[in-house]
Amino acid sequence: MSERETIGALGVAIVMLLVALRVPVGIAMGLVAFGGISAAISVKAGLGILSAVPFELVGDWNLSAIPMFLLMGYVAASTELTKNLFRSARISLGWLPGGLASATVISAALFASASGSSVATAAAFSRTAVPEMLRANYHPGLATGAVAAAGTLGALIPPSVLMIVYGITMSESINSLFLAGLLPGILSAAMFILYITLRVTLNPSLAPRVTEEVSEEERREAFRDVWPLPLIIVCVIGGIFAGLFTPTEAGAIGAGLTILLAVLRRSFTVAGFRDALRRTATGTASIFIIVVGAALFQRLLGLTGIAGYFSDLVSTHIHTQLGLILSIALLYLVMGCFLEPVSIMLLTLPVLTPVLEHFDVNLVWFAVITVKLLEMGMVTPPMGLNIFVVKGAMGDEVTLGQIFRGTFGFLASDFVTLALIIAFPILSLWLPGAAQ
Repeated sequence: MSERETIGALGVAIVMLLVALRVPVGIAMGLVAFGGISAAISVKAGLGILSAVPFELVGDWNLSAIPMFLLMGYVAASTELTKNLFRSARISLGWLPGGLASATVISAALFASASGSSVATAAAFSRTAVPEMLRANYHPGLATGAVAAAGTLGALIPPSVLMIVYGITMSESINSLFLAGLLPGILSAAMFILYITLRVTLNPSLAPRVTEEVSEEERREAFRDVWPLPLIIVCVIGGIFAGLFTPTEAGAIGAGLTILLAVLRRSFTVAGFRDALRRTATGTASIFIIVVGAALFQRLLGLTGIAGYFSDLVSTHIHTQLGLILSIALLYLVMGCFLEPVSIMLLTLPVLTPVLEHFDVNLVWFAVITVKLLEMGMVTPPMGLNIFVVKGAMGDEVTLGQIFRGTFGFLASDFVTLALIIAFPILSLWLPGAAQ
């Protein structure tokens, strides 16, 4: 190993140490990158990259899609455009065994795809769906597990913030990534519903059947209040797939359409809009800090050659593409227990890119695998973030152990879905290929 490669290896080790000490990931990567480049080349080079990269990256037009999609979701939530979403799904799926939990999966998937946030989805449905399931005598583990797991679906179902970050980092078409995630996202939701149905069929005491008489007027009222959110999603995704506008433009169109519908429905308030802007600014800033730190860290890896050295090292021990994918899956599942998805993605992709290219891995297919693994980490112990969000919302009504145990079956479903995505790349690549 050369001197520069040694500096690069030390940089990777120091970043891992700082992250373990709870230093914010973006700050850790940026500081180590500056120090490593200064040691490998010169302080002047380190300062030059430190001043040039953030400006160059944040000025990237594609990154503006992130605050726009976040704003779309936060405005939809704060102006009650998601009102009655769970009730309409419950009316439609109430006849299924565990119908309330299945309704949660469908409505949370729609909400998550609009908000782009697993955490926001878990928090919202913890306050609406879980109390209703508990009143219907559902097992607390099933009720809370369904909410925690269903919140992760928005990462695959477009528009997805994680897909945007991946596309910018790996220089892949965001349009293709959105298309690639659609079928696996629908498959994930279907697997959750299948798991709920089978489990409740085998053990009906987990979710007593709810017999609810719903009049035609009540049914119409429930569905009348639901249409704004599906309309927004159809307009945004349909416009992207039809080529009417780019994913970046779609974010602004979606945010504008959400505000317009809120005004027309008279649910728009200055206080709600101010809160949505504040949450959008906070979310965007945290993502951008990580993105900038990762870009600086990527420069360090490139200049020191450690990424290439790591690629050669891996290729001597792993000889098949499947072996590589399974090894990366294990790495992501372990990291997902301790870090949030954007941090994991931007911490690992600069190191993994040369290895993926060496094994000729399709980067669009790998994006779906990556996002699926990262979102599984949101419900894995000991630090599954969605679990603690649900616990925080429910207080003492449900124990942390009940929530964790409730997610195990959904995690098993996710492993089945992941195996299908890996075994059949066509699930991810058919739609992008058909659109070309």
